[in-house]
Amino acid sequence: MLVSAIVLIVAVAAVRLSSRTGLPSLLVYLGIGLAIGQDGLGVRFDDAELTQVLGYAALVVILAEGGLSTKWREIRPVMPAAVVLATVGVGVSVAITAAGAHYLVGLDWRLALIMGSVVSSTDAAAVFSVLRRMPLPRRLAGTVEAESGFNDPPVVILVVAFSMAGPLDPWYVLVGDITLQLTIGVVVGVVVGRLGEYGLRHVALPASGLYPTAVMALCVLAYAGGALAQGSGFLATYICGIILGNATLPHRPATRGFADGMAWIAQIGLFVLLGLLATPSELLDDFGTALIIGLVLTLVARPVSVVLCTLPFRLPWRDRALLSWAGLRGAVPIILATIPLASPGRDSDRIFNIVFVLVVVFTLIQGPSLPWVTRRLGLARGERTTDLDIESAPLERLRGHLISVGIPEGSRMHGVEVAELRLPKGAAVTLVVREGDSFVPTPTTVLRHGDELLVVTTDAVREATERRLVAVGRGGKLAGWLGTGSSALRRGH
Repeated sequence: MLVSAIVLIVAVAAVRLSSRTGLPSLLVYLGIGLAIGQDGLGVRFDDAELTQVLGYAALVVILAEGGLSTKWREIRPVMPAAVVLATVGVGVSVAITAAGAHYLVGLDWRLALIMGSVVSSTDAAAVFSVLRRMPLPRRLAGTVEAESGFNDPPVVILVVAFSMAGPLDPWYVLVGDITLQLTIGVVVGVVVGRLGEYGLRHVALPASGLYPTAVMALCVLAYAGGALAQGSGFLATYICGIILGNATLPHRPATRGFADGMAWIAQIGLFVLLGLLATPSELLDDFGTALIIGLVLTLVARPVSVVLCTLPFRLPWRDRALLSWAGLRGAVPIILATIPLASPGRDSDRIFNIVFVLVVVFTLIQGPSLPWVTRRLGLARGERTTDLDIESAPLERLRGHLISVGIPEGSRMHGVEVAELRLPKGAAVTLVVREGDSFVPTPTTVLRHGDELLVVTTDAVREATERRLVAVGRGGKLAGWLGTGSSALRRGH
């Protein structure tokens, strides 16, 4: 426990260093694992099966947080492109990377296909942590985020299929298996998410801390349900997270904060564990091989898959260029490399070492250079979010709700008088907190950026009140007359 606490504190402090230097935090965590491993402080760890199990658990938490923090209205327009990239794009990338590994490096076809499958998935943890700090246009950030949430299932299926002994299944069998597992994952995720949304909206829990716990439990339930149904548990988790994250649930900011903290712990533990599993003295032997395969993946396979998959959507060349460079790799390829490692066979250790070096080297190149590439392409002008920070707490005995509303910079609620909010009958602004001082507003009180409002509503009008507040935040005092009222909000929610 002492070592774990020290590692966690060092890892948390390292986030500050990575944010200042632009170095992806995952590399810092991997470095911590390598430093305390058998070639460092001497901690010996070589349990690939345990790493795989814990890695899957960490990915569930990371995908759940990614879904909870994903705004549906931002990814809905780009969903077709993201789905094509996550399926057809993965197939193209696997084929090209495997061909490069076979003809340029000399791996036999079975190992080349395993290698191509392992490294062809973009990593949700890397994408969420890097891209959400960048001022990207919503269409591009949403495309890469959705792709990273959807492309794990096809890759997992391919890695398992290619790692099994015996002849390979025909391609149409693999395609059918992938389609079936994705379908089951979507269905399970939607069912668990919708049922969870209904239950949390209609059951007042006795403590606010139970809501984040229940939400995370539902996401884990979606994974387990999807896996037991022989479908994609990862996709079920992500879909469930998106539904719950975009639902009008009590204590939404607290839930997102809890999930964010859980995701950080999962990332730290996962990357430190992967660093422990690696043996630095053996990595240099495969450095050249990893560099060649990484160059094929980054400069050929990824760009070709992006161009082919986005042809029907007629994206500008600059968008395609950024999507090609933003295909970040991270924990997922290393975890997938533990599948053949957990069943030792010919060159299983070599596969893990190649993937480990590839991820480290190309994350070190792509992560810090992504902001520069974005600026050079003229795409660093993403729209700044102006949504209100709304948290709802149920008042069970009073049959009402207490809504906390924060007005961020850029919100069009700035300059609106309290009476101009035109809240439904049964709702009222009872308190305004401004620059540390609180006061009871009058109908003519003008709201400002940085204000925090306390709004009391009855059960019957709680949802209408939240919709009205968000509409005014987006459309100003004329919301409803300019197509930004509750009906428009429901379409974009």
